Amino acid sequence: MPKVDQAHLDARRQQILDAAVACFARDGFHRTTMQDIVRQSGLSAGALYTYFTSKEAMIEAIAEGRHRRERELILAAGQAAPGGAVLQRLVASFAARLLDPAEREGRRLSLQLWAEALRNPRVLRTVRSGVDVPRKMLTRIVEAAVARGDLPDDLEPEALARVLIALFQGFALQLAWEPSAAVEPCVEAVQRLFVALAASGRKGRRTQGAALPAGGV
Repeated sequence: MPKVDQAHLDARRQQILDAAVACFARDGFHRTTMQDIVRQSGLSAGALYTYFTSKEAMIEAIAEGRHRRERELILAAGQAAPGGAVLQRLVASFAARLLDPAEREGRRLSLQLWAEALRNPRVLRTVRSGVDVPRKMLTRIVEAAVARGDLPDDLEPEALARVLIALFQGFALQLAWEPSAAVEPCVEAVQRLFVALAASGRKGRRTQGAALPAGGV
């Protein structure tokens, strides 16, 4: 019997996950059956159960893929735009993803999982893992920006990290309700808020410097 290479196995697994996303986004997590996913994927039930034993297992795999991409995006933004500009870069990068129809479909699934997480501890762990790690990464980015003087030194880094995540989650929710909502003006509005925040930090430091006695300390 010919040996199946890893690339083929990975492609088959992704085919199942893509079918699951389509079904969950269209019909909801609870209304979707494993047989629905079998039909959507075009594979046999045996092939599906070879990779996943339940809808929850598929959810975990879908979420892990998305969480990995988001962590990579945060890392890339921090490396490409050091300093205060990193926040603007992050907003632009995440907003660009929301312009992708496939991403929007995936976000419809995310919204369902947020509700499901209130009653299902397994789903809650999956959802929380997608927030807790990015929150810690964003907190470190904000801490570095504060230390460099790019943001006000009395700013609570973790609080701003939570606000960043809430902005993205909230706009994803609005787009699910109103798919025609324009993304670009909202991105510009957030960018201006961050520019003003950075400017207030620099202004505060200049004011503090002016208050020092002649000759310094």
